[in-house]
Amino acid sequence: MASRRVPVSPCRWSRLGAVLFPVVLTLLSVPSVPSEPPPGVALLEAAGPRWGWRNLTCPGCRLLFGALDIALQLEPNVARVGRVAAGLCRELCLARAEICQQAVQLFQRDVVAAWARSVLRPTEACGLLLGPSCGRWDILGSWNVSLPAAPKPPVRPPQPPPPGAPTARVLFLTDVHWDRRYAAGSDPSCPDPLCCRGPALPGAGGAGFWGEYGKCDLPLRTIESLLDALPPTGPFAAAYWTGDIPAHDVWQQRREDQLLALRTVSALLRRRLGAMPVFPAVGNHEATPVNAFPPPYVRGNQSAAWLYDAMAEAWQDWLPPDALKTLRAAGFYTAQVWPGLRLVSLNMNFCSQGNFWLLINSTDPAGQLQWLVGVLEAAERDGEKVHIIGHIPPAHCLRSWSWNYYRIVNRFEGTIAAQFFGHTHVDEFEMFYDEETLTRPVSVAFVAPSVTTYISLNPGYRVYEVDGSYPGSSHAVLDHETFILNLTEANAPGAEPRWQRLYGAREAYGMASAFPSDWDLLIRRFQDDERLFQRFWYHFHKGHPPREPCLDACKAALLCALRTGRSADPNLCRPLRPTRPFRQIQEFWRQRRLC
Repeated sequence: MASRRVPVSPCRWSRLGAVLFPVVLTLLSVPSVPSEPPPGVALLEAAGPRWGWRNLTCPGCRLLFGALDIALQLEPNVARVGRVAAGLCRELCLARAEICQQAVQLFQRDVVAAWARSVLRPTEACGLLLGPSCGRWDILGSWNVSLPAAPKPPVRPPQPPPPGAPTARVLFLTDVHWDRRYAAGSDPSCPDPLCCRGPALPGAGGAGFWGEYGKCDLPLRTIESLLDALPPTGPFAAAYWTGDIPAHDVWQQRREDQLLALRTVSALLRRRLGAMPVFPAVGNHEATPVNAFPPPYVRGNQSAAWLYDAMAEAWQDWLPPDALKTLRAAGFYTAQVWPGLRLVSLNMNFCSQGNFWLLINSTDPAGQLQWLVGVLEAAERDGEKVHIIGHIPPAHCLRSWSWNYYRIVNRFEGTIAAQFFGHTHVDEFEMFYDEETLTRPVSVAFVAPSVTTYISLNPGYRVYEVDGSYPGSSHAVLDHETFILNLTEANAPGAEPRWQRLYGAREAYGMASAFPSDWDLLIRRFQDDERLFQRFWYHFHKGHPPREPCLDACKAALLCALRTGRSADPNLCRPLRPTRPFRQIQEFWRQRRLC
């Protein structure tokens, strides 16, 4: 029987689509994967029922969002629309019924407000979720920041510090993800996006005391153990801390939960690190709903003021008044680390594809990149070097934001001494090249591994060795070390947690130095030296890699990702001579993102 075709509005996505879409984004943020994830598509296979947004096919997506738009025209009651959205979430196996219902209730108020002011169409929603083969995702148009009229200073290749010059060690923590409901002995392989909670399983096989390989975050005692294992304050000149404090139970988080996590972990760092300077950055999980960071023009109860004000209060002992002022306004700031070195902490949620508020206007949200240009211009004038920290790495950002940031790094390559990010939970890096030829390395964005185990990783942290404080210092990264807690050993009967050095970068990879050209050369060595690449794959997973090795498509995708400091640019991968089309490589790597 033929069905009558009902016209769908081409101009505005319905409120019903807005209610269901964030449910999909929520589950995209916490994919359901097995406790031992192999690379590639198999990474997304869940034990038991296959919950997850990737159950949504392209025809199903088009049908779904088209039907939702029609349904709202026929039934404008938003409360009933929410019930329909939760039902569709269940029918599509996006999650268990309880999680679907909670996610819809959590997201619908903010998301409806954002989408009521956007122009997203159903086809664009499918393009965003499933890629360009399913719809054209062009709602976020191109834009440019203004760079200084003054010419770029002559480029001076980086040089090793003179013999005897002081160096400094910087502690780097990211993606702590404290789960206050973590329960030793509980199920680590549940069908939900976050496990290791609830009653203990009978017999062996439950979650370990210090953490577990699975879809699990960490108990507070493991974070305390990390801080207790650090050497006395003296060896560290500063600590950089790039966010994601709460657990991955994003479907049930309240503002009170997020503030408790922020205040608890901030107070813990203050107690254990003492007088050490700490410079934090905002993660995407600090907000609720997750990824919801409205630009400053959104006022009232839906603004992010509740979060930024709490951060300023929790971090006031670490940051100067001027930094606290911009932190309260939009979640970013600048501060001096020591004489000659300035730090910029970016709010990378203003570049995030998951931030639904950017569908209203994604053009340089909060003016952050133009502000960054001003900070770098002043630092260049004053002879300062700059470290940039943030949560989401630049290549994971929306295209226009990412490309503008790439331009800024190119223009100020003589001022930006280093970049530090987190978010992916694994150990990697992203290269930046000159814009003229895309061959000369100009910078590296270091992406450090997470403190949390999510998903199926050892807990870990990073220490950077940088050129120290003296006249003429480059303040560049000279080397880095990664430390882990081996959960197999720590959870053995009668054992105590023992944090151990996993590797040092220059030693493990035979690098003469740690400048951008050395990391570029390392990528080319990975191509030809399979043993060296598999060593990197082991470190990539903090000493707990999946059973299946990274070969062929996986290796091509990973090497391309390492060479790509800006999003959606196939030209950056061409020197690697990939055997697969860039779109396949991009989709393959997109599937393995964990957070």
